[in-house]
Amino acid sequence: MRTAEFWIGRLGLERHPEGGWYRETYRSEGEYGFDSNSLFGSPRSYATSIFYLLERGDRSRLHRINSDEQWYFHAGSPLDVHCFPATGVPSSFTLGDEPDAGQVLHSWVPAGNWFGASLSEQSDAPGTYTLVSCVVAPGFDFRDFSFADCKELTAKFPAHARIIEMLS
Repeated sequence: MRTAEFWIGRLGLERHPEGGWYRETYRSEGEYGFDSNSLFGSPRSYATSIFYLLERGDRSRLHRINSDEQWYFHAGSPLDVHCFPATGVPSSFTLGDEPDAGQVLHSWVPAGNWFGASLSEQSDAPGTYTLVSCVVAPGFDFRDFSFADCKELTAKFPAHARIIEMLS
């Protein structure tokens, strides 16, 4: 049986600022020539991809980027991804390999949404983890990355205060 430690070592993962472990696996050589008047402010790769692993107790802290982000499930326990849009209703999806339990192998977060992730509550046993890949287009750049303000997000979505606090 594979463990988080196995994947961290085998894939050469490092700590991610938002929580968990990651390694960039792809960055396109080509780029979009965004200028200083655009949302991005400077050129961005066409696309980037990472492996991303969360262990029990880890979380992907609420953050947003300026691009759509695709999520793909690979191994381990189910992962809940929570999205908070600028306008509209919050949503979530669960990545996993049990479609009869409402889990999906792939989903995405639209650009500009606040989002974060954690192992599903039923995944509380010691040694649990989830391994996913994330693809960002236009490509990820830390200049486009910001963490959510817990108080502001809770004021906007008070019915989701428990999730916002857990992911902050």
